[in-house]
Amino acid sequence: QVQLGESGGGVVQAGGSLRLSCAASGRTFSSSPMAWFRQAPGKEREYVAIIDWSGDSTYYADSVKGRFTISKDNAKNTLYLQMNSLKPEDTAVYYCAARPTRTPVAVSPRAYAYWGQGTQVTVSS
Repeated sequence: QVQLGESGGGVVQAGGSLRLSCAASGRTFSSSPMAWFRQAPGKEREYVAIIDWSGDSTYYADSVKGRFTISKDNAKNTLYLQMNSLKPEDTAVYYCAARPTRTPVAVSPRAYAYWGQGTQVTVSS
């Protein structure tokens, strides 16, 4: 069982930066693929960034590639999303999610068993 809790959201001007954190409980954090998703009003939840269970491989949606960086600190049981050069279209609720241990990465939200409550990111123009 993994419990997740996001923090770090807020309001920022276009071109600014934010770092989201996701604190995880449970001994499976270090062996679980994890991801950040986001959902804007009226839109489906979409994947933003994924990191495999080892932390060696990362994947990004085309819309954030080169601007966002996903990382994890197993010692602190924390997942991060560094967001730079933010755009108004990045405005959404951001969720962290985890898959079962030692499973492949996946882009579909249906593949993720554990979710945080979400944190709002608003980028003003």
